[in-house]
Amino acid sequence: MSENKKVTKAAGIVGLATLLSRILGFIRDMVIARYFGAGFSTDAFFVAFRIPNLLRRLFAEGSLSIAFIPVFTEHLKKNGKDEAFQMARSALRLLALLLVVVTIAGILLAPVIVHVIAPGFFADSPEKHALTVLLTRIMFPYVFFICLVALCMGILNVLGHFAAPALAPVFLNLSIIASVYFISSEMPEPVLVLAFGVLAGGVLQLLFQLPFLVKKGFYFWEKASLYHPGLKKIGKLMLPAVFGAGVYQINILVGTLLASFLKEGSISYLYYADRLVQFPLGIFAISTATAVLPSISRQAAEKDYTSVKETFAYAMRLIFFITLPSMVGLIVLSKPIVMILFQRGNFSIEATQMTAYAVLCYGVGLWAFSAVRIVVSTFYALSDTKTPVKMATISIAVNILLGISLMWPLGHGGLALATSLASMLNFGMLVRALRKRLGALGWRNICFSVLRSSVCAVLMGVVVWASACRIIPDEGTFWENLSGLSGSVILGFFLYILFSFLLKSPELKYVLNTFKKGEDGR
Repeated sequence: MSENKKVTKAAGIVGLATLLSRILGFIRDMVIARYFGAGFSTDAFFVAFRIPNLLRRLFAEGSLSIAFIPVFTEHLKKNGKDEAFQMARSALRLLALLLVVVTIAGILLAPVIVHVIAPGFFADSPEKHALTVLLTRIMFPYVFFICLVALCMGILNVLGHFAAPALAPVFLNLSIIASVYFISSEMPEPVLVLAFGVLAGGVLQLLFQLPFLVKKGFYFWEKASLYHPGLKKIGKLMLPAVFGAGVYQINILVGTLLASFLKEGSISYLYYADRLVQFPLGIFAISTATAVLPSISRQAAEKDYTSVKETFAYAMRLIFFITLPSMVGLIVLSKPIVMILFQRGNFSIEATQMTAYAVLCYGVGLWAFSAVRIVVSTFYALSDTKTPVKMATISIAVNILLGISLMWPLGHGGLALATSLASMLNFGMLVRALRKRLGALGWRNICFSVLRSSVCAVLMGVVVWASACRIIPDEGTFWENLSGLSGSVILGFFLYILFSFLLKSPELKYVLNTFKKGEDGR
């Protein structure tokens, strides 16, 4: 199987598993929106949840995996499976010890953390600040479990298993949904049940990984020292990777901080909008980055930089081919999507309009959010940690300046737009730096591919927008709106495939051929 086919197939496996998780995530948010709306308690929960969720995305989908995979791959290649497994067991033990300290510190320092993340709460609403602190303390141990899940994910990905790590978030969503339905009525403060659901979900996610590790021959209970020489290199890669790989999440956190000074509900609008953007971002961008990292790491370990550039260029063409129609569809259908998913119970029409506004402002940057993941993964496969950190620092500074400038005239939408613009800048700087590092990256072919995909996406968007205006009524029933939205999405999917076929898109052929039977007929 060619390297490109491996990347596409692995991305497909991760994408499908992530799709299930994201669907359950939307059901989870629909339940939260119905029971708690967008206001006092949800603002408190979403701020508190930002902290463990940020660490989950930085580690489970970011720095820990990015730092661990190249080193683990190198040990497998040079020293064999036994030595590589020994290093991995040492990593698990040392990480667990460090996480105990971090968790205890997080619980004790929760008031300080909340004050830093949402200073507006402390000044304007002491009750909301106190509730946020309590929720943070309940959820902080989730960090312990999810960081261990991230390390298990890295081991399994290098060993060729992608499904179990991608399915892990399913248990978090199921746990929160079950907690709301079965326990909330027993709680003196109903929103606390969400925090306990998050904690239970972390435990379940870790337990789910263990049988698959054992099946691969990794016996985590075997003896191992607390320190291994390979951990030093992982540490050097990991610390700067927190900033390089997590710039989007840090920018989202900056938006939350600034939104605490805006009117009540702004944090919730941004949260729900971010959840919608995370749907295509998780299914396509993160799954592709997860799939491409082991491949580029193997090529980098072999010093085959020509193959590194070819795999990078292929991943970029693939991610734009998939992300551009998602971006256009999300922008065109933002209001009906929010209305159908969240507008019920305590979630009002005004909340729908405000959330759709944030979706529009986040949506214009979806292509940049996605592409950055591929470029950053390539840098870390090359063991270059400094460059992404430099670019991330500039991007975060620009996001803060833009956020402060835009939040007053544009409200919470200005904060979302600032995040999009900062990510575009980050992508441009990273690409320029990677070209200096590797030379020509095949941008001529990439640009032709992006132009072709853009034309197909825009044509699709125009037709979908026109049809949606006719078939999705402004004041229709839930089922009328759902059928109209479903019809628009299906129409958009087939139109994009048709336009791509007519323009002879090679990416369409790659995707279709990957999931056909192998050339040997098996």
